[in-house]
Amino acid sequence: MGIELVWPAVADSSLRTSVHAVLHDVVAAGGAIGWQVPPSRAETDAWLDVVMARVASGDGALVVAVVDGVVRGTATWLRNPSAVFTHSAEVGRVTAHPSARGLGLGRRLVSAIISHARSAGLEMLTLGVRGNNHGAIELYESLGFREWGRLPNAIAVGDVRFDDVRMALPLGFPEGVVLHGSAPGGNGSSPSRTRQPA
Repeated sequence: MGIELVWPAVADSSLRTSVHAVLHDVVAAGGAIGWQVPPSRAETDAWLDVVMARVASGDGALVVAVVDGVVRGTATWLRNPSAVFTHSAEVGRVTAHPSARGLGLGRRLVSAIISHARSAGLEMLTLGVRGNNHGAIELYESLGFREWGRLPNAIAVGDVRFDDVRMALPLGFPEGVVLHGSAPGGNGSSPSRTRQPA
């Protein structure tokens, strides 16, 4: 079985048809990738238009997994547009078609996204995952992502609620960058409101 990772620069009709089939069938099988019901072709085309515009501007990437000549998986990174966060990007739409489960596509796709984002000069990748998706969480953890926050019962699927688990992976910082983090006293800091015992 041949598996190839491809980084499309344009979304032709063939890619649109293939990506739609993957996203539609993943959601139909219960996949948590942002749609409550399987998306229409118009919805997946609209999403692909946004992604490809970001690819063209250097602010994103799309990688697809091709199994024996057929697109069977997807993953993206999209740069955060906010001025103070442009060094970071969000990983999204990591998918494997139900017929291609067990081939390790998720690991291949996310590993490729990490390498590509690092080579693009990004310093941080973030992602969100549904709290009950333990397999995905374990995969991301095995690739170095760590949970930095969890919003309980924030994801609504009909009458069911799930935690929104937020994860991050530092990719490295340029020489000379000062990592001030949460240390007190830097620009924009304010005094602690915690009262000291008398």
